[in-house]
Amino acid sequence: MKLIPAFIYKHIADRPHLLQILSNGGWLFLDKLIRMAGGLLVGVWVARYLGPEQFGLMSYALAITALFGSIAALGLPGIIVRDLLQKPEKAGVTLGTAFLLQLLGGLLAFLFSIAAISILRPADELSRMMVAILGFVWVFKASDVVKYWFESQVKSKYVVWIENGVFIFLAATRLALVISEAPIIAFLWAALAEAALTAFFLLRIYSRKAAALSCWQASLSEAKSLLNESWPLILASVASIINMRMDQIMLGTMVDDSVVGNYSAAVRLAEVWLMFPGIIGASVYPAIIAAKLQSEIQYRYRILQITKIMAACVIPMAIIISLLSDRITNLIYGQQFSSAGQYLAIYIWTGVPYLIFFVLNQMLHIEGLLKNVIAVSIFTVLVNLLLNYILIPRFGGVGAAFATLTTTSLSIMLYIIILELKTGIFFKKSSYFSN
Repeated sequence: MKLIPAFIYKHIADRPHLLQILSNGGWLFLDKLIRMAGGLLVGVWVARYLGPEQFGLMSYALAITALFGSIAALGLPGIIVRDLLQKPEKAGVTLGTAFLLQLLGGLLAFLFSIAAISILRPADELSRMMVAILGFVWVFKASDVVKYWFESQVKSKYVVWIENGVFIFLAATRLALVISEAPIIAFLWAALAEAALTAFFLLRIYSRKAAALSCWQASLSEAKSLLNESWPLILASVASIINMRMDQIMLGTMVDDSVVGNYSAAVRLAEVWLMFPGIIGASVYPAIIAAKLQSEIQYRYRILQITKIMAACVIPMAIIISLLSDRITNLIYGQQFSSAGQYLAIYIWTGVPYLIFFVLNQMLHIEGLLKNVIAVSIFTVLVNLLLNYILIPRFGGVGAAFATLTTTSLSIMLYIIILELKTGIFFKKSSYFSN
């Protein structure tokens, strides 16, 4: 609170809920800022050290594990936060059940990743080892249930302390690996170590600040209830990751690792600033739920305001980065990644539909419309695969970037149509927005 300017603080001092949201948002902003700056610095150094081909190989392995890692969370994060807010007396059962489910989900993601790389590159022993190491990261992600609890309490600072402490330590480790000219596999062991340490300290901080882990209880009936509600989100999450990562997998399979390296370098730059809508969304999600319970007018107003804020963050940056893409990539990665600029100029625009999806995804939770996601998910995945299959052989990375942008935009249009037909949230009672 001390960091809030006095002239602002005096106007909101009597609104403790708003102060709590601003404080939580500040911690999340700090978290993303450290990760953005540190991750970009270390990532660029690692990319320059490895070069386009080896960096492309690592990105290929990351894309495969990310594809199946979308299963690990089982679509539970938003549902768990909602249940912790609405049924705090059942927190032990909710967290215990979610932890067990996500642990099993992580194991499935690990096994599926190994199976996939064995099919795609059966003779590539290095790729299989890389995917195995990265795939096991998802097992440790079961500890993310602790993050959901702190998010529901609007107390994200503890999570920020832990994740950034571990991140900084492992970032220094990665730089040491570059200086010592370590092999590529060492960087993947560092990723696994980061996940393991983060999981340990998250569970530790929960036991100290909230309750003993022995209070967690897994319930079969709760598991069935959660999965019955979340399975459409699992499909949606898989579809989202396919739309975001299948391009890199297909480039690595249909073209070569050097193209994947240039393309992945562009994607990483684009995804750095896409973290900011997530900061806003994670901070205000509890407030949106509270507004829905109190007043339909307030709920609709907040949805509109968040969308405006996200658009104001993303669109100007997309224009600037698109115009300066070649200069940006040459400055950051050097001439060896000379193709990355043309990919960045296109890929950066995927942020515009992404920011809308972030709000719509919350609305789908709140409005109980999760099952409507299935048809959209299946349709967009098929369109994405078809576009990549047609465009990559002819246009390489440029074709992959256009396929991703087209698919993302199309999915958002369909979600808007569904929400309007089911709720009239955008146009019905439009006078609600007049204030």
